[in-house]
Amino acid sequence: MPRIPPEDLYEHAPCGLLVTSPDGTVLHVNRTLLDWTGHPEEEVRGRPFDALLTTGSRLFAETRYRPVLALQGEVRELALRLRRADGEDFPVLVNAITSTTPEGDAVVRLAVFETTQRHDYERELLAARREAERSEAHVRVLQDAATLFGETGTRAAVAEALADVAGRALDAAPSAVLLLQGGDLQVAGGSHPAGHSVSLGKDGPELRALREGVAALRSLEEVESQFPRLAPVFRAARVEAESVTVLLEDGAAAGVLACFFGRRREFDDHTLDLQAALCRLAGQALTRIALQRTLRELALQDPLTGLPNRALLQDRVADAVVEAGRSGRSMALVFVDLDGFKSVNDRFGHHVGDLVLEEVGKRLGGVIRRSDTIGRLGGDEFMVVCADTDARAATRVAQRISEALRAPIPGVPEEMSITASVGVAVHVPLGDMPVPVEELIRSADQAMYEAKRSGKDRTKIVTVPAGSRRAD
Repeated sequence: MPRIPPEDLYEHAPCGLLVTSPDGTVLHVNRTLLDWTGHPEEEVRGRPFDALLTTGSRLFAETRYRPVLALQGEVRELALRLRRADGEDFPVLVNAITSTTPEGDAVVRLAVFETTQRHDYERELLAARREAERSEAHVRVLQDAATLFGETGTRAAVAEALADVAGRALDAAPSAVLLLQGGDLQVAGGSHPAGHSVSLGKDGPELRALREGVAALRSLEEVESQFPRLAPVFRAARVEAESVTVLLEDGAAAGVLACFFGRRREFDDHTLDLQAALCRLAGQALTRIALQRTLRELALQDPLTGLPNRALLQDRVADAVVEAGRSGRSMALVFVDLDGFKSVNDRFGHHVGDLVLEEVGKRLGGVIRRSDTIGRLGGDEFMVVCADTDARAATRVAQRISEALRAPIPGVPEEMSITASVGVAVHVPLGDMPVPVEELIRSADQAMYEAKRSGKDRTKIVTVPAGSRRAD
């Protein structure tokens, strides 16, 4: 077994070893610490230990190391940074204890442990923890946003919710959601320093985001260099930075989310990813609302002619009855049944029959007033709701309808011409008692059957005063 002199153990210990006087002057230093720092021994011995420290560590030693050592006689795991000869520094942990030499002199013995790897590990651990906390906050924001967007029922509500949640999550002031309307982007939620409308005819960060998906201006200098016309607007609003993300609805650009910041801002991936994720959630809400609107329209629309169906017509009749009672002016219900349609449909099939119904719908739409509502009840029956219409005006509407349908229809032989039996129920409001909607529709239907029984291609008009029959 080789014999290792005690001096070698001291000089080449796996840690730095020093002995200082009570005032901190270095009396002895081992080779390990000299190798770490790159200082020659003559530059270390006889100088204060503090001379090896960085400025910050020197201050910390004055306020922490010396007072604790004086009071307790020892210091454990004091974190400091040593300065190398080349100017670089590295982290260390210092243990110090006061003692006496065999001669009775007071000294301080220090053991210095290099902790670069530990420091790097702790820094990585701290960064990972911070990233985990940011990710957790990210998820929490998105969960809350998903709940909020799920409760919205209009495009305006989605825009307002997105502007609010993005402003709070990204610490933006202000934030705005702009939706495409015609040739411009209109502020639909939040507020924009440039005002309510942003023209697409002028290049800007919002238009860039529509083209590229995202736009970011980190400082007022970037605003001035890229969009000089916006610089005065930003200054007036005390805004220095902006990030913009496109908002998609069913895969197509529907607008943008713009977040503004009062000071210079570095936009890292986390910030832009969160902004994009919020836009994706809002875009899903917009798509859902559009689908719901389409489904509602389809539920109230005749699939063949595109006209209002029976359910929507009943609502329109009810509205017209209420308005008649409020205004005191008459309204009329025109019931149209096609003469000869069954023969055409039986002879030429449903394809030709459907073409006839579509043509009838177009012709009826061309002869009624803009304020009237035309719809298909089903089969070959149509109905027109005419507000503010007395018996004379209703007669003229019926005449125009009959004349329009007498004209030949392409694909239908002249000997099988289509005409219309028309029943008109005119409601004359009296007092506060409205006519029941069912009674009005039934009266128009019965009038139409009387016209058909009297020879077809005729019109029958009846008057239905308020309270003629009470609803059940």
